[in-house]
Amino acid sequence: MIRRLLAAAALALFAAPPAAAAGLPTVTLTIGSHKLVAEVVATVEQRATGLMNRFSLKPDHGMLFVFGRPAPQGFWMKNTFIPLSIAFIDADGRILNIEDMRPQTEETHWSKGPALYALEMKKGWFAERGIGPGAAVTGIPRIKADP
Repeated sequence: MIRRLLAAAALALFAAPPAAAAGLPTVTLTIGSHKLVAEVVATVEQRATGLMNRFSLKPDHGMLFVFGRPAPQGFWMKNTFIPLSIAFIDADGRILNIEDMRPQTEETHWSKGPALYALEMKKGWFAERGIGPGAAVTGIPRIKADP
């Protein structure tokens, strides 16, 4: 009986649709000549979950984290299965730095300055397009986020 319950719980966990189906809003962003679609997370709970427990991302899709105020931001990859690159973005929409992150680690990756946004994409997405610090990100929504 317990084995059957555990199997059913595991099946439900892995068969569940990704959080994108949970109704997160999306936005189209542009960096140089490159367009991407990002799910937008602006609450403490949404940011804490991020891309955890997902196993894939569509091409040119990612997640935009919006914070309540510019501050040093740190990210880690516990329970995240997709290798990611993260761009920390200041209040003016300029990329401060980009870090590559390995799945399922607790190594913290920090912004190199006060960031109001962070954009996670598949690992290598920024490098493959020649995008680096100083690049402008346009289309970022002006929304009020949790602190």
